[in-house]
Amino acid sequence: MLSRLTRRTNRAHAVTESGLRQHAVDRATPGRLRHLLNRRMPNGTVYFNIGQTNLNDRTTVTLRGCDGMRIVVYLHDTIPLDFPNTQTSASRLKFKRFFDRLDRHSDIVLCNSTYTKDRCLAHAKHLKHTDVHVLQPGLPDITVGSATFGPWSDKPYFMAIGTLEPRKNIGFLLDLWEDMGPDAPHLVLCGRRGWMNEDVFARLDHGVERVHELNDLDDAAMWALLKNSRGLLFPSMAEGFGYPAVEAAHLNVPLICNPLPPFVEVLGDYPIYASESDRYVWRNKIEQLAQRRRGQSGEQSVTGGVEPPTWQVHFNRLFTLL
Repeated sequence: MLSRLTRRTNRAHAVTESGLRQHAVDRATPGRLRHLLNRRMPNGTVYFNIGQTNLNDRTTVTLRGCDGMRIVVYLHDTIPLDFPNTQTSASRLKFKRFFDRLDRHSDIVLCNSTYTKDRCLAHAKHLKHTDVHVLQPGLPDITVGSATFGPWSDKPYFMAIGTLEPRKNIGFLLDLWEDMGPDAPHLVLCGRRGWMNEDVFARLDHGVERVHELNDLDDAAMWALLKNSRGLLFPSMAEGFGYPAVEAAHLNVPLICNPLPPFVEVLGDYPIYASESDRYVWRNKIEQLAQRRRGQSGEQSVTGGVEPPTWQVHFNRLFTLL
């Protein structure tokens, strides 16, 4: 009844939620949350927050009032604090409040890379070094489907994967493609349009020769395009981990990226590292890879030698930390 009265979603969503709630132990309004937890949760229960949402004052105060409750938060990055000019004012404020609560209330903070851990401790006022641990995420099972057909099919093409937002630096790639002109290989941008990137959107809407935008591919189709490409281009200015780069290495696809700390930590010598400030190097490496046969290795120091973390390794370490 409470679900029906407070429903603000469509019917299909509501039916799914109702089905899930049949398996829930209990439910309460926010004001009764402490009573629910004290009634249902045994001493030593761990509260996990893995999505960086809902860590509000009511939740943290309530959890702190429960006997033996530990708060564990997974931190994906601190980009809104480190690169505020790439975020909206609302997202910056939201993240700052989240991080302040994480800093004051977490018993354990888990980070997806050593770089994220270092940045977390740099911003924290209460957390100690022993409270923060590195727990790299696992790589999902990659099932390669059928590649989407387009003007790039059977021709040299490169991929760029991720939301089209400022820190992904897609404008840099558009500049390269405009410089290369009609002889450029094809570039497939795979990702939805994000925020604060109106100049890039305007250029895409106007059209950049041999640049194509796909924003609704499923994972299997995206991985198929990636596997058949001449390489993944990743000029991102900031990452906490960088899933697309790890996926490219797993598929033995050449990778050109900025020498960001998470890439060096996880991928070692596999990528072709090139600073986004050196346009000549990027263009030179792209042209070299475009001339190679599909499937032929690029210029990585290591090919086929990258073993990304698995989810089993991830959870084994998680249980050890707890």
